[in-house]
Order: sequence, then structure tokens, then C-alpha cells
Amino acid sequence: MNDKTKADAGPGFALSARDVSCLAHELRAYHAQFAQKFYRKEQRYWCLKSLQGLLLPEGAKNIEALALRLEGGNVRNMQQFVGEGAWDDAAILGRHAELVAASLGAADGVLIVDGTDFPKKGSYSVGVARQYCGATGKVDNCQAAVFLAYACRRGYSLLDRRLYVPQEWFEPGSQDRRERCGIPEGTAFRTKPELAREMIEALHATGCLPFGWVTCDEVFGDSHEFLEGLEEGKLRYLADVSVTTRVWLERPGTWVPPARARGPRPSRERVRPDTAPPVRVDALAAQLPPRAWRTYQVKAGEKGPIRARFAFVRAVAVRDELPGPDVWVLFRRSLGEPRELKVFLSNAPADTPRRELVRVSGMRWPIESCFEEAKGCLGMAGYQTRSWRGWHHHMTLVILAHHFVVRLKLRHKKGLRR
Repeated sequence: MNDKTKADAGPGFALSARDVSCLAHELRAYHAQFAQKFYRKEQRYWCLKSLQGLLLPEGAKNIEALALRLEGGNVRNMQQFVGEGAWDDAAILGRHAELVAASLGAADGVLIVDGTDFPKKGSYSVGVARQYCGATGKVDNCQAAVFLAYACRRGYSLLDRRLYVPQEWFEPGSQDRRERCGIPEGTAFRTKPELAREMIEALHATGCLPFGWVTCDEVFGDSHEFLEGLEEGKLRYLADVSVTTRVWLERPGTWVPPARARGPRPSRERVRPDTAPPVRVDALAAQLPPRAWRTYQVKAGEKGPIRARFAFVRAVAVRDELPGPDVWVLFRRSLGEPRELKVFLSNAPADTPRRELVRVSGMRWPIESCFEEAKGCLGMAGYQTRSWRGWHHHMTLVILAHHFVVRLKLRHKKGLRR
């Protein structure tokens, strides 16, 4: 299903050189809103130059290419600013989240977590490994990352990023590799769901950006630890899960078995032996009667309304073979052929309107649009830096450049003013 909408997929990311020139004053005003987070005026200057370069319309977006095309550019100074500069990404992105709140913030906004990959040659770039690469659709040499985005009815923006460093990089024999790439001492291996949880918890702790939902794909939705973290934070989620996910249709009884004459006394709670086993969600979908399914419009699409068939079931999540929270199981079946079945779990209350669940089920596409726009127009994948600091600095600048154009789209609904 193509979830991209005509209303929200608007123009504005492919700026012409004239656009950039005409908007120089707007870029300076935008830059001024976070410039004081840099320690030195030289850093503020090279940040502005970097943003100008990322917004240029054509050509390579690596530092050398940008510096040579920019008036006042300097290859060595820009390389030092991005790859080695001692400026605080967290402070910059914290201010960025405040700017996103000002331009897009809404009580029913949605946080979206997703991964994206960057094909790379060689073994020297930080975190590079042979792993599944979404960009090439196969196991390939690449870097993998997890991003956090925000979406509401007005638009969408990237918020934060984490580089995924595979387990092999933390083996004793890889210490030289870690030091060469500048991975900070004490950095530990984190799974992708753990990285996503860290970003969400950090943002939530600031309280600066309102949101009503967290949504994600199966990589995160199939992680019980990730979902439990959201539940502990009292955050409402609607997560894609695999069709092998199991649920109980009624809450099972539990007990601690009585002690036996021999052996250790049982201490772990278990499901009662007379309880019906949990069912797979794909089997549950197949058992639903036709009257359980209803057609809803997910959103307005480029070629007309996007519709799908939905069914809703209240169930009990399975957590470590014990009953977890009460959840919505949301089934979405495409109308065309082949009839793809997608399944979501949500900890939303039982009285949540079904149309709201439908709306949120269609709110994962904005982060894909962010990746497409940032990679296609803003140089997200065009970097050549190999270091930990350089990777994070580059992605921070891309996030800032992306939001600058998001703000332009909001200010100039009918296109840029000439």
C-alpha cells in the first residue's frame, strides 16, 4: 500500500540555486535560533556554511564537494567542523526538538522509529559490517542506523538518530577499530530497539514536544523489551508486529505450582495447565467472520483515497509465556491483490475510537518520506567521514537542513515566494 499522501508529500526539497540565494536571510534567521548552542563563533559560521551546502540543488554532498562550491567555503575547516569539531549534538538536537514543537507540535502527534542503512565499501567506517541492507535489499557491507521522527496533520520532521554498531565491533580484537573511529570509551553494544527506546525516553524526559502515540515497524514491535519500556513510561503505542505473534483472547489464570516431595520449591509464576494456549494473530485473522471486517479510509492519496479492510480484537499480550497487558490487535488487509495482511498491537485503552487506530496505522510513512527527501536532496547518504563524531555531526546537520525546508513548506503553502 502506498501510504504517501498528496497533501503532505508536497514540493520544496529540490531547491534551485536561486531559491537558496533568495532564502539566504531565512536560513540565517533559522540558524540563529540554535547558533548559541555552539561554543565558538567559528563553529556557528561553519554550521551555517554546511547547511547552505546541504541545501544546494545538485552535485555531490560530501564536504570537499560542498566546500568547493560554496562562496567562502574551505575544505579543511569544514572537514574539521564536521569530523572533529567539539560541539554538542545533544544540545543542538534538544533545541531542534523545541523548534519542531513550535512548527508542528500537536497533542495527537506521532513519534515514529525506523531504521535506514548506508552502503559502504571497505571496513574502516564506524560500525560498518556485512548485515542486511535495506538500501540494496540484501546482506551487504553497510552502516545501519535508527532514527526518530515526528508527524502530525501539518507535516513531519526528523528528530534524532543513533548509529547501530554491531556486536562484532565490541569483541576484544576490535579495540583498535573502535579507537581509530573514535567510538567513546565505555560505549556498549545496543540493539536497535534499545537505541530507539533511548531516543524516545530522552525526548519524553524533556517534555518539550507534545505527542500522543509511538509507532514502529516489526523490528521494534516484536521486541517485548521495547514495548514494555513504552508501557513503563505510560506511552501509547501502535506497533507493527509479525504474523507469528501470539495472544490470548481471554486473560489466563496463573499460579505458582505447589512444592513437590523432592526437588526445589517452585517460585516462578506460570500459566495454569488447564488454560487454552495463545493463538497466532494470522490464525486469529483467518477465523474472523466477514462481518468483523470493515472498510476504512486511511488517508487521501495521490491517486485518490487510500482504503483498506480493518478488523479489531481485544486480547491479552504474551510476555515471557505469561499474560501481559490488555491490547488491541488491529488487522489491516489491503483491497488489491495480493491481499497483504498487516497486524498491529496497541496498548491504547479499550474505549479508543477505531478511526483513531486506523489513522495511526497510516502514520509510519512520514519517516520513509524523511529518508527519501534527506537522501535524495540533502546529502544524508553522501558523506565520506568514517568517524563516530563525524557520522553523528553529519546526521545532525542533515536533520537541521530537513526541518528548515519543512518550515518553508509550512510558511509558503503554495510554493516559494519569488
